[in-house]
Amino acid sequence: MKIIVNGEPASTDAATLAELLAELELADAIVATAVNGDMVRAARRTATPIADGDRVEILAPMQGG
Repeated sequence: MKIIVNGEPASTDAATLAELLAELELADAIVATAVNGDMVRAARRTATPIADGDRVEILAPMQGG
């Protein structure tokens, strides 16, 4: 299916947000996630479906100074 990840078109076979993160090699990363503008807590990622046309945002914390 076709989705948008961080503003970029992407194709995926993932059925859930957790599967998408695994596909992107981010399953163990500390990230914040949102689907279609709604924040998704880490505990809910396996129960959060991904559908054709969804917009997924994946944000990682950054350090700097």
